[in-house]
Amino acid sequence: MTESTIAELLQSKNETLTRSERQLADIILKNYPVSGLGTITTMASAADVSTPTVARLVQKLGFSGFPEFQAALRSELDEKISGPISKRDVWAGNAPNTHIMNRFTEEVIGNIRQTLGDIDTKTFDHACKLLSDKKRNLFVVGGRITRTLADYFFLHMQVIRSNVTHISSNSNSWPHYMLDVKKGDVVIIFDIRRYENSTLRLVEVVKEKGAEIILFTDQWQSPIAPLASISFNNRIVVPSAWDSLVTSMLLTEMIIADVQERIWETTRGRMEELEDIFDRTKFFRKF
Repeated sequence: MTESTIAELLQSKNETLTRSERQLADIILKNYPVSGLGTITTMASAADVSTPTVARLVQKLGFSGFPEFQAALRSELDEKISGPISKRDVWAGNAPNTHIMNRFTEEVIGNIRQTLGDIDTKTFDHACKLLSDKKRNLFVVGGRITRTLADYFFLHMQVIRSNVTHISSNSNSWPHYMLDVKKGDVVIIFDIRRYENSTLRLVEVVKEKGAEIILFTDQWQSPIAPLASISFNNRIVVPSAWDSLVTSMLLTEMIIADVQERIWETTRGRMEELEDIFDRTKFFRKF
């Protein structure tokens, strides 16, 4: 599935929108996609614009009219909240008669192509600059599934630089970590659909403390997105009951590589010290 979401369309066309249309776009994105499911009059009133402005924006996004726009939003909402069983039902009913290895690989390659095509290199560079700033503490958070990505990211960042903390996704323990978050620190969040309430509450707290938030999410965007300084929307749909983390992993590894090079002089010393510890403790087998 490679179609752009309405949120992505709004962001890509932002420069072509009038002031009133941008005002309306902000309202739509504020509680996306639910914010766009009211009547055209309700939406216009919420944004303090006219109903013709709503109609013009909808057409600029490529829809024939407001009903088609809302149908697309409802479809996105269905996908956003779907669980593993309903995900499988969607693709299984229309699965082409080819081997799963081919189908799965084609979808993953499509996910990578569209995700990377949608990322502004300036945004990527800004994220790496924040992560390379040794004056800022880093805090990494994942969810039930995405904690594997968070752990991977943390493990590498811990070698690359100092002052990196992996916050447990357990909602009973994360408040303790908040004591050490200060203004300017960077909190890296991994959150994809079936978004977790405890992660949103954590982000609300660190936002109040003045931290910068880098979010890795999906094409429908976590509710955390409006609070994030930087948001990477990764395509995750594959022919499976589960979502794919391949694109998120690829982007994570790209960032790790870039940050490592930005502060290589420091990182090299840390790596040499770590290798010495490995040798002294016989951590790895020597041939």
